This record gives sequence, structure tokens and C-alpha cells, in this order.
Amino acid sequence: MTRKGANTILPKGLYTRSLLIIVVPMVLLQLILALVSMERHWSLTTHRLSAAVARDIGALIDLDQSSPDPSGRSTLIRVARQNLSLGVQFLPSGPLPPPRRTSALELLERVLADELALQIKYPFWLDASSDDARVLIKLPNDVMQIMVPRNRAYAANAHIFLVWMFGASIVLLTVSILFLRNQIRPILQLADAAENLGKGRDVAPFPVRGAREVRRATAAFFAMKDRIERQIEQRTSMLAGVSHDLRTVLTRLRLQIALLPPRPEIADLESDVSEMERMLEGYLAFTKGDAEETATPLDIQAVLAEIKNDTARMGKKVSVSMTGDPEILARPDALKRALTNLVTNACRFGRRVEVKATHSGRELAITIDDDGPGIPSDQRDEVFRPFVRLDHARNLDHPGSGLGLAIARDVARSHGGDIDLSDSPLGGLRARFHIPA
Repeated sequence: MTRKGANTILPKGLYTRSLLIIVVPMVLLQLILALVSMERHWSLTTHRLSAAVARDIGALIDLDQSSPDPSGRSTLIRVARQNLSLGVQFLPSGPLPPPRRTSALELLERVLADELALQIKYPFWLDASSDDARVLIKLPNDVMQIMVPRNRAYAANAHIFLVWMFGASIVLLTVSILFLRNQIRPILQLADAAENLGKGRDVAPFPVRGAREVRRATAAFFAMKDRIERQIEQRTSMLAGVSHDLRTVLTRLRLQIALLPPRPEIADLESDVSEMERMLEGYLAFTKGDAEETATPLDIQAVLAEIKNDTARMGKKVSVSMTGDPEILARPDALKRALTNLVTNACRFGRRVEVKATHSGRELAITIDDDGPGIPSDQRDEVFRPFVRLDHARNLDHPGSGLGLAIARDVARSHGGDIDLSDSPLGGLRARFHIPA
């Protein structure tokens, strides 16, 4: 079996794998013990019981042949029935039936036949297929028939050992499963908390439980969560201060420009100030990343309709379609900013833009297609880097800071998804925004 095939068959979950680690060795041990112990028990016990029965039959034959008096046979039959649990009957003389064919699994018939051959010097015929084994012994004058109860020559109660063994195994497995479930539950809880934190969702405190290593991991997770929240809070405060200071300076510049006498250069100065404000907003949006925003239920169809109306006011026509449940759990402002950047980017370089959203239950996928010049396949990873603008695929004369796609991918990945770029059926670029939903 190849490594890929083995990975496909083996379970992926920690609980299932841990359970297999307990169950597989126990099952193998039980099978080995059952095979070895039962084989020795059945074989040894059956040999000893069959040897005792063969000796009893041999003694009965010797007693019968040593006393020619016919009246002694009634006493022999009575003693055999009462003391030896053997049914004895004398039949008229005649040929014995042909030998039976026995399989290797018929342990009693093989062992009893071997023991009778050692104890009896007369020809005999044996049939142990029914509840009572039937033995026919050809004596000089007649045929002795002996009915041997099966439990006298065979270990018939061996199944009790198997019942106790498997019953005890089931009890032990049940206890193991209960304890293992309690040990795995804190790990699953920690994994869910880490996933929710990575997607920007609120993580409610939960008690630290489980083994010592799990408790350490949980405590480390909450310590990391606190450090991240403090870092975000400090960065947000710093950015708010920087934004306020820079906007104050830009406002002062705009007022000073407004007080200047009319000149041809005034329009260029106002354009530069407006461009600086747009760049400042882009830098702050990229650095801030909306990480402090809480995920809430969101109607993605309404968000797309709002984006469509915004682009229509700019003179761009965008077609929007939605398939599946429009309600998802996401950070509204961040998601709208990412989709707005993608749609604006498509409208900037294409005349025809199509937006299609599909909610399959597990994933929300939004494709933005345009008929623009596209991006070469070997440069599609570069456009997601901050401040990168491709001079071959996209026009540098368009305004912007080169942060639109970087912000969009950061939002997608903060939700646990990503953005993929490929060729569009319209002839330009296709951006596929997908997140778990």
C-alpha cells in the first residue's frame, strides 16, 4: 500500500487515533490469548477426557470378555450407566459400518479414535457428530455399542472462558472510551478557541481542564490571546493618534491653500493634498486590519448590492448574483472593505465586471470577473504584496497606494480563507474570494 493510500485509510481525528491505539493492541492481545489458551485448553482437556473414556471402555470390554456368563452383562450395563455415564448395548454380530470421513476441525472424533486405538485391541467404528458419540466394537461373538455423552470426552464449557474474556474487554474499553473522551474534549475546546481567535471571533473564557500538558497549552493560549489583544489595542491607539495628527496637518494645509490668491498651481496643490489623504486612509486601513472588529451575522447579498450601488454612482456597471443562504458570520466592515477593493480594482481596469457569490453551507465563495488586461500568471503572487503595482499588467497612472489587494487578502486570511487569482472567462482577471461560512 502506498503512503497516500495509507493516509487515506487511517483516521485523521485525535480521538479516533487515540482510541485505535488502545483498541488495536487490546484486540490483538485478546485474539492471541484466545487462540493460544483455547487451543491448549481444548486440546489438552479433550485428550485427557478422551483417554479416560477410552480406559473405561477398555475396562468394560475386559470385564465382559473375562466373564462368559451372560447374566453378568446386565450388571455391566447397570454399572456402566450409573457409575460411568456410558450407555452400553450388545448387538448381534455383523460387519461394522464403513469408516467416516472426518475433517481437521472435528477434534473430538480424532482424539477419541486415537485413544480407543491405544486401549482396544478389537475393531471399532466411531461417530462423534451428534450430541452423544457412538462407538461400535466388534467382539468375537457380537457387537458392543457404547453411547458416550459429549461432555465426558470433550471440553464443552470452553465458551465460558471466551464470554468472560470478551465481557471484561468490553467493560475495559467502555471505561477507556469515557476517560479518553474526557481527555480529548479540552483539546477540541482549545482548537475551537484558537480557530475562532484566528477568524476574529470572540473567545469566551472556559475552565482549564485535562492533563497537565493540555492545561499548559490552554494557559499559554490565553496568555497569547491577552498579548495579542493588548498589542492590537496599543497599535489602534497609536494609529488613532497618528491619524489625528496627520489629518490636522493636512487640514491646515488645505485651509492655507484656500486662503491663497487664485493661481494655476492651486489646483495641483489641492490634488496633492487629496492624494495624501487617500494614501493616509489606505495605509491606516492596511495597518489596522479591522482586527478589533467582532464577527456578527451578515447578509452578504445586501453587502454586494451596496457595493453595486457605490460603483454605479461612479459610472461603473457591475452585475451581481447570489446562490445559497445569504447570511454568514463575518466582520462586516472588514469584509465590505475587502470586496470593495476587489470590485473597484476590477472596475478600474475592465469595462465589464461580474460578481457571483455562492454559499454552499461550509464555504462562501465570491468570484469577481473582469474583461481587462489581466495579470500574467507568474506575477499574480506579487500583486498581494503591500505597495506593489505592476507596470505591465496594470496602469500606474491610476490613483492608489498599491494596498487594495493586500488588504483584501489580509481580510480573507483573517477569516480563515484566501484569495486566488486566475484567468477570467471574460478574458481578463478572475479573483476568487473564499472564506469558511
